[in-house]
Amino acid sequence: MRRLERDVLRMGALVEQSFRLSHQALFSRNLTAAEALPQLDKKIDRFYRQIESDCTAIMTTQEPTPQDLRCLSAFMQLVRDLERIGDYAEDIAEIAIKIFPYPPHPSLPEIAVMSHHAQAMLATSLVALADLDEAGGRSIKRLDDTVDNAYERLYQTLAFQKDVQGVVEPIVLLALAIRYLERMADHATNIGQRVAYIVTGQHY
Repeated sequence: MRRLERDVLRMGALVEQSFRLSHQALFSRNLTAAEALPQLDKKIDRFYRQIESDCTAIMTTQEPTPQDLRCLSAFMQLVRDLERIGDYAEDIAEIAIKIFPYPPHPSLPEIAVMSHHAQAMLATSLVALADLDEAGGRSIKRLDDTVDNAYERLYQTLAFQKDVQGVVEPIVLLALAIRYLERMADHATNIGQRVAYIVTGQHY
């Protein structure tokens, strides 16, 4: 169980790194960061498969306590959330590559703030996991409102932009980017809820 916990946290650290790189790719126009994502995503996927396999092995070959069973079931769901955040980070890096030839859109600074909030949510959820901090895990739901509000505001700005000169591809790409960020924040919220479940045995 201890090794499993370590592996989940190591996977979390890789996902945090992939989120940071996707942020650099899109907002600092750093294509080297974007190109590093596919390799990192392969490592995250390997951790995901290994942790799932280890959880199943412990459940079927040992006699885990009720608390350990709770941990194992939460870990199996939690690593799925981490894996999805990693996938979205890779998607954002692909957007960064496609959008690179276009001039920076006026909404980019506001989207960058949204990305920082989502990254902070992921970091908070992983600290809550490391400390098995129920209150910290549940607090992330409140942070999610900030990201949801930013999504609604930015979607309105992008969808109803007037006097668009030339192609609309950059607007479409940024609409996708904010959707991915909103989903990443949702998965970070899920991780926090799963931490609270590990500690209390109650679903929130």
